[in-house]
Amino acid sequence: MAESSDSVSEPLPISLVAGRYLLFDINVVTYLRRTHHICGTLIGSIPQIPQQNVFLGLPVELMPEEARLLVEKEAAYIVDDFAWHKERFNTFKGADRADYLESLRSEGFKARRAAEATSQNKKKNALAKQAVRKSREEALEGAAMKDPTDGGEAESPFDYDRPDSPAPSTVSISTNKPYAVTPTATYSTSSLPANPAQQPNPDTTSSYHLFAHLHSKDYFVMPGLRFGCDYNVYPGDPLRFHSHFAAVSYEWDEEIPMMDLIGGGRLGTRVKKAFLIGGKDLESKAQDGDRVRTFSIEWGGM
Repeated sequence: MAESSDSVSEPLPISLVAGRYLLFDINVVTYLRRTHHICGTLIGSIPQIPQQNVFLGLPVELMPEEARLLVEKEAAYIVDDFAWHKERFNTFKGADRADYLESLRSEGFKARRAAEATSQNKKKNALAKQAVRKSREEALEGAAMKDPTDGGEAESPFDYDRPDSPAPSTVSISTNKPYAVTPTATYSTSSLPANPAQQPNPDTTSSYHLFAHLHSKDYFVMPGLRFGCDYNVYPGDPLRFHSHFAAVSYEWDEEIPMMDLIGGGRLGTRVKKAFLIGGKDLESKAQDGDRVRTFSIEWGGM
């Protein structure tokens, strides 16, 4: 049984794999969503439906902005997954290796027993349905052979020997071999290395300032690629709320093409969002460190 997300403690490890920031523990995922408004994006395929692209599973990929925000808040730290795996499995020998292989074997036996139980239930249901169908056929044949004028039985033109339908096979295919199990992760989150003393922040673009500003206002910020923007901005959990803004970041002294403003405003209004632009004000005297200014554009008359 999975542990409750209430047992999660900070700082949390974020796995860095091939330049992508990933979370493999569902308890960590739910904790960050509830506590820090960090949702990420599910990118894993469903084992039994590998071509399904609507409902995906673990791992969850974080935007670099999400990973950096968590690191800056000291709620998480980055683990170079490749380097850690290489170091860990070079010493993975003897009793540790035997215990790991035995855990896979145990999971394989559990999977086989579950599959055989399902098979037996299907077999019982098939035999029960066949018995009901056979009894109905016998009752109909008896009624057809009976002559209503003398109460006796008449020979039916369909009275010939018919082979009974073959019963489902009762041969057991059970073996003593466990199913092959491919674990979704080769380690638990608790086994990841402790928080290193010093580490660089994840690399992000200048749009990080807008992301951090919106997040500080208690918005949920999600990737905005499908709406042609940097971020979709939600007033609450995206599972419950429609996004309010399609946000795009610009440098403070960057020239913004008028067609970008017109197109963004029209698109945002068309999909029931306001088009929001923002950037870090280099001339601001703000003392709180948040020097981001934002502007909202809506297209009237649509």
